[in-house]
Amino acid sequence: MHKQAHLLESAPMGRRIYLWQYGTFGMPLLVFPSASGMAHEWESHGMVDALGDLIGRGRIKLYCVESNVSEAWTKRENDPRWRMSRHLAYERFVLDELVPFIRHDCRTEGIPIAVSGTSLGAYYAANLALKQPETFRYALCMSGRFDITEFAGGLADQDVYFNNPMAYVPNLGGEALERVRRGTHLTLVCGRGKWEDGNWQEAERFAAMLSAKGIPHDLDLWGHDVAHEWVWWRRQAVMHLGRRYGA
Repeated sequence: MHKQAHLLESAPMGRRIYLWQYGTFGMPLLVFPSASGMAHEWESHGMVDALGDLIGRGRIKLYCVESNVSEAWTKRENDPRWRMSRHLAYERFVLDELVPFIRHDCRTEGIPIAVSGTSLGAYYAANLALKQPETFRYALCMSGRFDITEFAGGLADQDVYFNNPMAYVPNLGGEALERVRRGTHLTLVCGRGKWEDGNWQEAERFAAMLSAKGIPHDLDLWGHDVAHEWVWWRRQAVMHLGRRYGA
């Protein structure tokens, strides 16, 4: 398997960002890490090996990027407005710098990009797919969180609203809603076992919101033996990405 490391200079982030690339051909799949924020997380936890067949056959091409999840969401002792500004800076990095890099690397201007992640990485994937459906045409969200209210430190301004899927989806309408309906598809997957209490119920509520708006999606709730762990995310990723890109 072709593997390559990149260090991307980012003006919005004010530093270099790590990116690992796996494979040479196929649908570009941009992966956001969980609360670790590390670009090598999926390789370290066996996700890349688990997807080796799809990568090797040129069905998908992985781009695993680091995130600033600690700056934006998990270190809640920092000022909420500053944390929100760091999330917006990361979003500018993804849209203005990372997406053009991926398309240049794929030698295809305007190529659609799939996104995925587990836990808080799933939030990044869902939020970007809903806000930029012409760019991110599919999102695989495993054990995700889709309501960021508890992470926002009491801040309830416009920036928080437009980055909180469970706040803005119920109010989508007009051309904004039609863009999402035409452009993207979300797959929400979650177990109902250890450390998933709260997550699967949130996925269920979020799926109901998507249904009410006619937004293409799937909800796949696994059993009460399925925990918030990599062994299950590997199986979920292989199944759903295989179904979508394996043929």
